[in-house]
Amino acid sequence: MTYSIEVPEYETHDDVRLDPAKSALIVVDMQNDFVKEGGSLLVPDAESTIPNIKTLLELARENHMKVVFTQDTHSDGDPEWEIWPEHAREGAWGWRIVDELSPKEDETVIRKVRYDAFYGTHLDHFFRLWGVDTLVICGTVANICVHYTAASAALRWYGVVVPKDATSALDPFDLEASLRQTSFLFSGRITTSAGIKLEAPGYRSKIEEAAKEG
Repeated sequence: MTYSIEVPEYETHDDVRLDPAKSALIVVDMQNDFVKEGGSLLVPDAESTIPNIKTLLELARENHMKVVFTQDTHSDGDPEWEIWPEHAREGAWGWRIVDELSPKEDETVIRKVRYDAFYGTHLDHFFRLWGVDTLVICGTVANICVHYTAASAALRWYGVVVPKDATSALDPFDLEASLRQTSFLFSGRITTSAGIKLEAPGYRSKIEEAAKEG
């Protein structure tokens, strides 16, 4: 039986302005098994988000903003393979992050065993060490690993920003439902990749002062 359900409205932001020194970009599970043809858990729209994620990566790197990649990682006997088909086997082609988004040597890769990138990892430790208080979270899957990472971040009182066009789901409803929950429950800001603006504190006031003097 098929049901028609409307997702309640949620707020979206044309611009989200962030201090790059206090923000980090998390690219969630953009691995061959989820993104590329032949992957064991292919997400239909994941590959189409690569250009927007590349835009975010370029912006973060140019502004010296911290970048973290998560890498879903499993091996024989993992109970998650009782829920999903075998995927992200450590060392296999499907486990590797897609070539188009290869992490740089100085960027952090978090190997995670569950949906939540904070679960059993040092992710929170790194963010505290770096002085990060706001996370831009993108990648796949929107209502699974992206969502539970965003939820875990919000429960630790990080600000959460999700660029919708850099995030993919198995079904459009899953994406919309996840974004609505992120906005409604976590006070997350939903925007687009082009909506992320990085600037140091006081930058806009200096520009305005210069314009007045000119």
